[in-house]
Amino acid sequence: MEGASAAREFGADCLIALGGGSPIDCAKGIGILATHGGKIREYEGRNAVRKDTLPMVAIPTTSGTGSEVTFSSVITDTAEKYKFSIRHPRIAARVALCDPELTASMPPMLTAATGMDALVHAIEGFTAIPAEPIADACAIHAIEMIVKFLPRAVRSGKDMEARAGMLMGSVLAGISFSHSDVAAVHCIAEALGGMYDAPHGMCNAVALASVMEFNLPFCVERYARVAAAMGYSFQTAEEGAKKAVEHVAELTREVGLPGFSSLGVKEEDMETIAENSARNGSNSSNPRPMEKEDYLELLRKMC
Repeated sequence: MEGASAAREFGADCLIALGGGSPIDCAKGIGILATHGGKIREYEGRNAVRKDTLPMVAIPTTSGTGSEVTFSSVITDTAEKYKFSIRHPRIAARVALCDPELTASMPPMLTAATGMDALVHAIEGFTAIPAEPIADACAIHAIEMIVKFLPRAVRSGKDMEARAGMLMGSVLAGISFSHSDVAAVHCIAEALGGMYDAPHGMCNAVALASVMEFNLPFCVERYARVAAAMGYSFQTAEEGAKKAVEHVAELTREVGLPGFSSLGVKEEDMETIAENSARNGSNSSNPRPMEKEDYLELLRKMC
């Protein structure tokens, strides 16, 4: 709200968003309010943006969110402790300037968390119900790049080949889920982030393997193709699908991310987290139908 007020007072005709997913999503919100007025919560959902917003140039400094190429903005309602999404092609950046040198200063933990966020985007973009050929192609290539370069980028932040590979993997993953959707991993991660103000990439990372295991009976063939993109050979789709889940769990540990318990989820908060997960706009895109009770079961299993 303050940014939109400043943009109007200045008479801004464009915006520059420099940073990770939060600054870029914030700039998208500023672009909406500067041209539409009102309060940001009024634009929740898919069809509330009615006209063009301020044009934006996005310059990402992390390799994870893909916000520089997506049609969505995620904003936290701090009063309700709930993350909501605004979705419309009009809010996308007009230009994305992606320079891996701008990601070189990320410390290892941030590199790991944002990198796993990108992997979630690719896997969910590929397996969500609305997936289609453009989403599939970008997702598979993104998965190949991320599993190859993420451990290297975490080990050595100055490895520019790894940084470039991760940035391109993040961009491709962002394109993938923009042409498809995310699913239950993001539903949980956004509910956790809204409740505890925890980093989005970390919330995604600690939930990914568990959600994949929960979803596995509903997307065996797709998970097997994910495993092939990770470099595995296997005899059956079921074997491949299990390898994909196992590799995600191994990769999370390899890059030094903690387990789910590190988020400090409280038993008294689980009902609200499960409810907010189920009400998320991407819940219907999960390959396995999910209700509040399913999220509650999954959360308790992860804890």
